[in-house]
Amino acid sequence: MPSTIDGSADESGLSPICSRARFTELIESLVADFAPKVFAIVQEYGDRLDAEIVAWGIAFEDRAEVVDVDGGLRMSLETPERALLGFRAGDNFTEHLVWVNPDAATPSDPDIN
Repeated sequence: MPSTIDGSADESGLSPICSRARFTELIESLVADFAPKVFAIVQEYGDRLDAEIVAWGIAFEDRAEVVDVDGGLRMSLETPERALLGFRAGDNFTEHLVWVNPDAATPSDPDIN
């Protein structure tokens, strides 16, 4: 009888559809294809004087989930853009929705441990 991932017997009696390595590739593709997109809500002070990340969110196909950086506020919204309304801070601030771009990360300095 085939085994499941945890080593217990597969009670369906069906044979695996492919090798373990290929199945792992298929799962990784599935996860990559359907992964939610990550974004931040950033408050800009003045005209490019300063900025602060005030919340993080994940966008699913049908909704967005947002939590502020302090963890005290959580929101479920129809769209990520709707989160901007919850973070208005006054006339000197502009709220931005910023999608995470892994390629924009600051390179690590190999001389710093």
